[in-house]
Amino acid sequence: MIEVKNIQKKFGDKVVIENVSAMMKPGQCNLIIGASGSGKTVLMKCMVGLLTPDQGEICYQGESYFSMSQEQRTSIRKEIGMLFQGSALFDSLTVEQNIMFPLDMFTTDSDSQKLKRVNEVLERVNLKDVNRKFPAELSGGMKKRVALARAVVLNPKYLFCDEPNSGLDPQTSLVIDKLIKDLTVEFNITTVVNTHDMNSVMETGDYILYMYQGKKEWEGTRKDIIFSKNQLLNDFIFASEFLKDAKDMRMLEETGKMPNVRNMDELTRP
Repeated sequence: MIEVKNIQKKFGDKVVIENVSAMMKPGQCNLIIGASGSGKTVLMKCMVGLLTPDQGEICYQGESYFSMSQEQRTSIRKEIGMLFQGSALFDSLTVEQNIMFPLDMFTTDSDSQKLKRVNEVLERVNLKDVNRKFPAELSGGMKKRVALARAVVLNPKYLFCDEPNSGLDPQTSLVIDKLIKDLTVEFNITTVVNTHDMNSVMETGDYILYMYQGKKEWEGTRKDIIFSKNQLLNDFIFASEFLKDAKDMRMLEETGKMPNVRNMDELTRP
């Protein structure tokens, strides 16, 4: 579990995050959403220790990260997996070598043990016979799956995903979403996802934190979004008239009650 307590972060005189608190629980996908410049990326960087907040705490299992000794912080970092927006694979290394890299850095396993683990995670992300391929030989979706395999190869307790569907087509995005969700549940990982992808929000959002101008504007689940009366959230999630109509229809499906329209023609009007 990761707890964010009253985090504030400034760059110069500009307040980028203001008094944000949240609880990220294990076994669920915890999503941070918001427009560009809302502070969600800075918040994630504070959570993984890349930035130090000016105020507040980031707690791992109840222990404040920034109050820990260097040894304790190193121990936490070993339990963190990271899926970067651009996959961040090493172009000069094969798939096998890319995934083995964290094992080389943080374990004393034998070569055969490391290779066995590499093959296990490759199979888990539905990739076979790609061990000797280089990143340039892979599609965008395959690169993401290799990066995800590398992120979980050390059996992390915490998984951070920065825009995991960036640059992917809708079908491939759904595959990545499902893999992240399945791995989160299967291994009881505390997964934190920074995303603009509304499909991800509606498919995997066990907990959703909506950031607006550096503040926590709303929090809830993907089901809560359907019934939210927060205008800023609705304008962000249901930006088009088509999506607004879809929300109305989803409310009808969930509650059996008519949405707020004047007559049935408004639901069926082309």
